Amino acid sequence: MAVDETLREQVRDRYARAARSAQSGTGADTGDCCGGVCGPGPQKVVFGAGLYQPDQIGALPETAVLASLGCGNPTAVAELRVGERVLDLGSGGGIDVLLSARRVGPTGFAYGVDMTNEMLDLARSNATQAGVANVEFRHGTIEDLPFDDASIDVVISNCVINLSTDKDAVLAEMFRVLAPGGRIGVSDVVAEDHVTPEQRAERGSYVGCIAGAMSRQEYVDGLAAAGFTDTQVTFTHEAAPGLHGAIVRAVKPATP
Repeated sequence: MAVDETLREQVRDRYARAARSAQSGTGADTGDCCGGVCGPGPQKVVFGAGLYQPDQIGALPETAVLASLGCGNPTAVAELRVGERVLDLGSGGGIDVLLSARRVGPTGFAYGVDMTNEMLDLARSNATQAGVANVEFRHGTIEDLPFDDASIDVVISNCVINLSTDKDAVLAEMFRVLAPGGRIGVSDVVAEDHVTPEQRAERGSYVGCIAGAMSRQEYVDGLAAAGFTDTQVTFTHEAAPGLHGAIVRAVKPATP
């Protein structure tokens, strides 16, 4: 328990610093990956705002873009529809919530949850600056979501689940808050099945989104145990040797 809490505080501190950096206009610190340019090969973008299309982020506040620390673009893979209720786990500076709010339109709603007060303050400021009204940011952890059962249509997340020290709880919470027939569209760092936890730790830090990554099979098994079906884990780009940015999709059955 002490180790888990220490890791959580390290993650909280890292993202608080990222929020302050974004507000100062310097962007996220790339020293420990999980933001900006890092990974195999020179100048290969595997984390951050560079994974979005320019026309997607062009109208967003600069601070929302600078605070982006993800490993993908979940709003592009979740196939959001007008009128849906979307929840972003670990919403950070709000980039994916603001993009989701556009897609679901005024009859839909986009929520974000984050445990870092500095990121919540930044996200709320970004929403005000962008003039987006159909959003709300709540304080909480992704292991204990501050949402009612069956209150969400789509859960998204961008390189955050790998940071949790209790991933089974996260997957169970996603299932709980989803309405029957709801779905997830998650971007995360995922290890190849042969890469051991010890090898993952050798290839990157926990707060750098590498050491805490699940393998593809661990993801599949964990989602099945939570009750999800139709699971797909698709690698998109290499984040470290044997570890990849990935798209994870799954569905909550419409009937028990």
